[in-house]
Amino acid sequence: MPARVAPLVELAADLAPGPLIGLDLGTKTIGVAMSDRTRTIAGAVKTIMRRKFTLDAAELLALATKEGAAALVLGLPLNMDGSEGPRAQATRAFARNLAQLTEIPIGFWDERLSTVAVTRTLLEADTSRAKRAEVVDKMAAAYLLQGALDRLRML
Repeated sequence: MPARVAPLVELAADLAPGPLIGLDLGTKTIGVAMSDRTRTIAGAVKTIMRRKFTLDAAELLALATKEGAAALVLGLPLNMDGSEGPRAQATRAFARNLAQLTEIPIGFWDERLSTVAVTRTLLEADTSRAKRAEVVDKMAAAYLLQGALDRLRML
């Protein structure tokens, strides 16, 4: 049976115990973050260089299975006015295709400005351009996942 795909807050009541995995989908990379089992804190895990959907999906689902993930949280790149553009549509298509391969629920979380916030933090920390490029995607995934975790605690 395919996974349920919906905004994360709609899935919250039905989530099994376990960590959540956050994904920041880019055109060239996928930033990956994971929460602890109590869903208190998110940490950056890795950056996956995108290849083909089947290879990317296999790598993500292998990690989710290994870690006992309760859900995958995909950053939904909305426009500043809340509308959906081509990137949001591509994220929804990725989620629909991924849902056909797993029963792990897939939730969306508004990721507006996550990469901007992380880049600003890295600049303030005087991180080199090369180091920023290496870590920004997984840090953005952790940033968006932390926002989702904070919201879930309020439900």
